Amino acid sequence: RNADDAEIKKAYRKLSMKFHPDKNKDPGASDQFSKIATAYEVLSDSDKRRIYDQRGEEGLKQHEQRQGRQQHNPFDMFSQMF
Repeated sequence: RNADDAEIKKAYRKLSMKFHPDKNKDPGASDQFSKIATAYEVLSDSDKRRIYDQRGEEGLKQHEQRQGRQQHNPFDMFSQMF
């Protein structure tokens, strides 16, 4: 909860490399990679993070639906980081 942007980015980079489907062939790695990317997307955006902290995952989904936003591809986010 108290992590700053640099700590969040560092943790995302570490976990995304660990669970990237090209590097990790375990059956659940792809799902875990997608969850990590989604968490980073929320935690790295102060508005999304505030909404998630106040209303949880459902509240965030409702907010994004009202805004007309679509979910991002986790692989696109990964390629922007590396």
